[in-house]
Amino acid sequence: MSPQSFSNNPHSAIYKKSLEIFNLARNIAHYLSHDLAPLQRNGTEDPNIYFTGDIVQQSVSLGPEILKAESRPFSEEKHEYAATVMRLSNLLYKNCERLERVNSNGKDFLPLLQKELKKFRKLQHTWRLTL
Repeated sequence: MSPQSFSNNPHSAIYKKSLEIFNLARNIAHYLSHDLAPLQRNGTEDPNIYFTGDIVQQSVSLGPEILKAESRPFSEEKHEYAATVMRLSNLLYKNCERLERVNSNGKDFLPLLQKELKKFRKLQHTWRLTL
C-alpha cells in the first residue's frame, strides 16, 4: 500500500504504523530470501529462510488484529485482540534478531525494522490504555 493511500484513511496511528511495518518487513524478506534461497554446500536449504516468511506473516497479521480490537464493543474482547497484537510484535522482533545472524547483506536493513517496531511498541502501550 502506498503512503498516499492511507493518508486519507481514518484509522488509528498504530494501524498506520502496522502498515509501514508490513511494507518494510515484506521488502526486507524479499531481499533476504534471494540470498538464502540457494542450497547450501551440503545440499540442504538454509533453515533461516523460514524466518523471512515468518516476519511477513506476523507483520501482515498486525493490522487486522488492531482493527478487530478497535471494532469490538466490549473491553474484554478488545484486550484479547490487543494481547494478540503484543504477541505478534514480540515474535516479529525475535525473528528480526534471528535474521541478524544470517549471511546476507539484507540483514543490514533489519535495524530499520527493529527501530520501527520500537516505535510501534510505544504506540501500542498508549493504544492499549485507550481501549
